[in-house]
Amino acid sequence: MDVDLAKVIPVERVTVHQSASSKKRLLEQMAELLAGPGDVLNCNAVAQTLIERERLGSTGIGHGVALPHGRVTGLDAPLGAFATLDSAVDFDAIDGQPVDLVFGLLVPSEATDEHLRILARLAAMFNDAGLRDALRKAGSREAVFDLLTGWKDTSAGGR
Repeated sequence: MDVDLAKVIPVERVTVHQSASSKKRLLEQMAELLAGPGDVLNCNAVAQTLIERERLGSTGIGHGVALPHGRVTGLDAPLGAFATLDSAVDFDAIDGQPVDLVFGLLVPSEATDEHLRILARLAAMFNDAGLRDALRKAGSREAVFDLLTGWKDTSAGGR
């Protein structure tokens, strides 16, 4: 079963050319983007969720990409946010490279299978060098949104 990212990440939760001074500040900014204006989500609680997950091990998956994520009680459906950074930030990534592409993901506390399916989809997407390059060159949130939601897995066994 494939994952429709258009249902996970609204265009309003995409930002380009963001700057962050540190990993912690980047996680706080992702929490702000995920919580959004006027939403039910508490920005501080979301930040704490992302930071606590990060303490278990870096969500920097390599190639300049991080997938900070966490479970949130009271959330009805998965919610994503994405940012491209002006300057890469040290993120303790698995390959040691700093991060400049960040996809934040929140899922309902009970959404185990869905959470794993979305993370698998994101990992496959960000393994695509062409997509990473296109995201880094995209100049608008709409262009980034279109790249994220329009990506098709062309690898062996892809959907």
